[in-house]
Amino acid sequence: MPKLNILVGTMYGGALDVAEQVKPLFEQAGYTVTISEQPALIDITESDADLALFCVSTTGSGDFPGNFVPFVRHLRDQSPSLSSLRYGLIALGDSSYGDTFCGAGRALDMLLEDHGATRLGERLDIDAMETFMADDAAIPWVEEWIVAQQLKVD
Repeated sequence: MPKLNILVGTMYGGALDVAEQVKPLFEQAGYTVTISEQPALIDITESDADLALFCVSTTGSGDFPGNFVPFVRHLRDQSPSLSSLRYGLIALGDSSYGDTFCGAGRALDMLLEDHGATRLGERLDIDAMETFMADDAAIPWVEEWIVAQQLKVD
């Protein structure tokens, strides 16, 4: 059975809630799913997962949440090749912050790309100003993503 790691970067629990809400969709599609609330670089470099989904909120001026900072720091410092990593990305933010809206998600996307990872489909940017419950946007996106990327296991 294929494996999916969901790596969460959250300050107040919104991104974790999204991860927990979309987990059953992947299980129904045939995946064994692990949610990492304290993600580490080994979750993507030494994992036997077939796929990764990042659920990352933005704090401050486009910053990564505290629990995600060590992951990003190790990724930058160790600079591993991620050419075998296939991933999806759900970014949470607030458009009232202007240019830094979903800044952590955008920065992570560029960082993963710089290390050779392949994003499947488009990144989902969820705006707290438009969507009160982030999973209201995430669930239909994941359902469509699974179909569009042909991730369902027969």
